[in-house]
Amino acid sequence: MTKQQRCYHRSPAESGMTLIETMIALAVLFVVTAGLMGLAVVATVTTENQGHLATRTAEYAQDKMEQLMSLKYGDSSSDTIRVDCVLYLVDDTCDTAAGLFPGGSLDFNAPVDDYVDYLDRTGNPLGGGAAAPAGWFYMRVWLIEDNAADATLPVGIKRITASCKTRTTVTQQSGDQLAATLVTLKTSPF
Repeated sequence: MTKQQRCYHRSPAESGMTLIETMIALAVLFVVTAGLMGLAVVATVTTENQGHLATRTAEYAQDKMEQLMSLKYGDSSSDTIRVDCVLYLVDDTCDTAAGLFPGGSLDFNAPVDDYVDYLDRTGNPLGGGAAAPAGWFYMRVWLIEDNAADATLPVGIKRITASCKTRTTVTQQSGDQLAATLVTLKTSPF
């Protein structure tokens, strides 16, 4: 070999990648990336369901609990709670003489009239009643119990339970709902 031929000669360790090796490396990279994209979709759905919707159901159940706690303890009337009085905190135009009259149910499938209300996707009230209005996304039900309904409760104490659920979750699967339930006690005269 001449000196000029030796300068252009490469050893096997110095050779570059062939086109086939590059294509195989890209295919492996694509398969790994496609697998990670599936994980990203699962993470996004979980974040929306558990991070956003679950938080909203707890927040709206808490709102209902605060509304109910702002009502009078007395239940001398046989009237039930007017839904239009508890959609917002009680004001002077709302007759709450019935106060926290025991009743209601936590069964979302069979709500008790006057113990259920509905919210749209952004949390705006849509009204109450056993028949769900169009466009509802959150449903809230509540149960008020005293010692006549539950003998374990002492006289002068009422147990208030408020529950909120979503109509559906991000995955849009039937029966796939998120719910939050809160329980508190209210004493007389407070």
